[in-house]
Amino acid sequence: MDLSTIAYHKSEFKKLSDCTVNVATHALQYGTAVFGGVRGYYSKGMDNLLIFRIDRHFKRLHQSAKMMRMTPPLSEKEMANILIQVARFNNYRQNVYFRPFLYKAAEQLSPRFHDVKDEFSLYSLRLDDYLETNKGLSACVSSWRRIDDNIIPTRGKVSGGYANSGLAKSEAVENGYDEAIFLDLRGFVCEGSAENIFMVRDGVLVTPPVAASVLEGVTRRSVLELAKSEGIPVEERDIARAELYVADEVFFTGTGAQIAWVSSIDHRVIGTEVGPVTNKLRSRFLKCVLGEDSEFKQWVTPVYE
Repeated sequence: MDLSTIAYHKSEFKKLSDCTVNVATHALQYGTAVFGGVRGYYSKGMDNLLIFRIDRHFKRLHQSAKMMRMTPPLSEKEMANILIQVARFNNYRQNVYFRPFLYKAAEQLSPRFHDVKDEFSLYSLRLDDYLETNKGLSACVSSWRRIDDNIIPTRGKVSGGYANSGLAKSEAVENGYDEAIFLDLRGFVCEGSAENIFMVRDGVLVTPPVAASVLEGVTRRSVLELAKSEGIPVEERDIARAELYVADEVFFTGTGAQIAWVSSIDHRVIGTEVGPVTNKLRSRFLKCVLGEDSEFKQWVTPVYE
């Protein structure tokens, strides 16, 4: 990570190396923060950086804050404008990942959310693929269960809840897999460690409903809209673990993951190459993020005028 890049912290644009917090900061002690992940894709043809669905990302950040009794100091539009300014300050001409977050900034004890000051920060880093999207991923069903929405709200991105993700991710990687798949507390398929999950069975695209303790992913929403545009039947329903083993195709979605296909789960082969439905959606998605799809051109916001 380049610490000389310009970030936004405590109402100022400054070098990332100068964006510091006290060790007594509430969020550091208790995980009392909510965050987002926003992608910027560089289009060589346009010589422009295109931010993907910036409005949806900051809408979800504000919704996450509301669930956690936080009061954002800035509006969704103001936060989006700060992201654009950070991109311009750094003059990015490559793919970029932005991390906006709201955190409890008081230097005090007591793991509460009420009557504690909230701050907004945003930093960025150059990023191409978070997961390898050109080869099939090997995944395993984690021994760790996904936290329930009645434990910590899972439809938002709550920092403290990601300890759950870290346990599953490390278990998977240290056991030789690329990614983990959570089951919810009922035993149904939930999501990856930091991705939503889809499967294809008999030409139908299936994904767990948001009530199954899954994140309301921006990329997840986009894939559902693309599937509708392509005339692909969609079901949002519970998925049993064994259904994954007999699926025709499985893939993860997320801001970091984009659309990443899965070749095996628990040593059961799902496919030896990317499936036709996954490939169709992935190709369409990549056109969208580069502003090359006329139907969804409004999904991207150019940084440079």
